[in-house]
Amino acid sequence: MTTRREFLVLACGAASITAATAVKAQIDPNQQALRKAAMQEALRKVVGDVPVRRGRVKLELPPLVDNGNAVPLAVRVESPMTSADYVKAIHVFTEKNPLPGVVSVYLGPRAGRAGIATRIRIADSQTVTAIAQLSDGSFWSDSAEVVVTLSACLEEGLI
Repeated sequence: MTTRREFLVLACGAASITAATAVKAQIDPNQQALRKAAMQEALRKVVGDVPVRRGRVKLELPPLVDNGNAVPLAVRVESPMTSADYVKAIHVFTEKNPLPGVVSVYLGPRAGRAGIATRIRIADSQTVTAIAQLSDGSFWSDSAEVVVTLSACLEEGLI
């Protein structure tokens, strides 16, 4: 049988643990800087020090999305897809998702067509960037703005 005093001690201890957890879950005041650093690191892992040029890539996604949990996305790259000139990879990045690297697709000359179509999760209104790596080692990109009314990807407190 637990006494009233023991119950109050246990209840106060549980309340203090809950309060400490709630304080830890608050959003970092430097959130924008953390997002930018995560995006730059993800881009650096893919392209290294090679310059990324605009063009040859066409990123298609709706400009206004009601729900960020399933956003249709299509990426097409201008390429003949021959053994001498083809798209090696297509990478999609978002600047506000907890993990900026959304998807990477690796292709070869036998793919026939340089393009992908899928659905992605988008955390908030932001810029989405697609980068294509060609067989000659060059990188090409396109970006698009998307406005999301109901956010997704809210884990890790990065939103």
